[in-house]
Amino acid sequence: MNVLITGGLGFIGLALTRALLAGGHRVSVLDDGSTAPGAHDQAADAARLTPGPAPPCFRGDVADPGIGTVFDAVRPEAVIHLAARASVVESLREPLACTRVNVCGTVNVLQHSLACGVRRFVFASTGGALYGESPFGPMSETAPAAPVSPYGASKAAAEAYVGAMSRSGAIRCTVLRLGNVYGPAPAAAAAPGVVAAFARAMLAGRRPVIYGDGLAERDFVHIDDVVEAHRLALGMTGDDVFNIASGRARTVREVFDAVAAAAGYEGEPEFAPPRPGELRISRLDVGWARRELGWRARVPFARGVARTVASMRAPVEVAAPGEPAGIADPGRGLHGNAP
Repeated sequence: MNVLITGGLGFIGLALTRALLAGGHRVSVLDDGSTAPGAHDQAADAARLTPGPAPPCFRGDVADPGIGTVFDAVRPEAVIHLAARASVVESLREPLACTRVNVCGTVNVLQHSLACGVRRFVFASTGGALYGESPFGPMSETAPAAPVSPYGASKAAAEAYVGAMSRSGAIRCTVLRLGNVYGPAPAAAAAPGVVAAFARAMLAGRRPVIYGDGLAERDFVHIDDVVEAHRLALGMTGDDVFNIASGRARTVREVFDAVAAAAGYEGEPEFAPPRPGELRISRLDVGWARRELGWRARVPFARGVARTVASMRAPVEVAAPGEPAGIADPGRGLHGNAP
């Protein structure tokens, strides 16, 4: 299948690009190069970490109407839309910028997808930030959206447009509401989220910071499992929405302890006030994805954390042509995501 991935140089995007190429798909990438501190180096990572020739990489802003030239050049059969401003904290500071990329950018990508006859559209959304607080049990896909941040609101709005296009029959759409994605990344600085933040601090001999009392709960899902969910979504024939998570929430303190065990860190965290817009409890029900998508999380949390820490100690291995790339301790990773 000929696939265009927006945000293809991000955390999830690079891992997904590599996996789809290894699976025989044709892949092109559209990215604005702003996904990580080493964004300019990530184009080199794309070439180095994919089997065979590097995929075509187009620089562009998803909210720019001019990206139609990319669609004309690629003529994709499927689009996986990952590009987003994914920080809850930044969305509170710059809600308009968040809306421009996450809402207008999604509508723009949808419009160009329709214009060039895309058959399958996969949208990476958010679980926790969209549902809001879930103190009484895991949230299913039928739960109402109740975001507490502009980031969550922007994803809810974007989903509304994707759903409307899907129900109109104009395009087949699958929405994946992701938990907190973690795992190894091609560059340690590019790995997002609290697992990587804790590991970076511990390996550098610094005290990691926990915002709040450490009892906030999140559902963490490994990058390898997230990539597999996107791969399965490409093969769907209908339209649907799925929570993609482990199905088990963990406290931030539990995460700290798991990373400390993997890193050999014996110190205590530094506690800071909770940040505005961040949830206290986020729990996701993954039963629908198991039944209808044939997906479940397979990487155990302790193993995934160990792989992440190991990847931040050791350089990424370069795969031989035609072989999947890996790291010294097997695993892989990619995309920023908020809870």
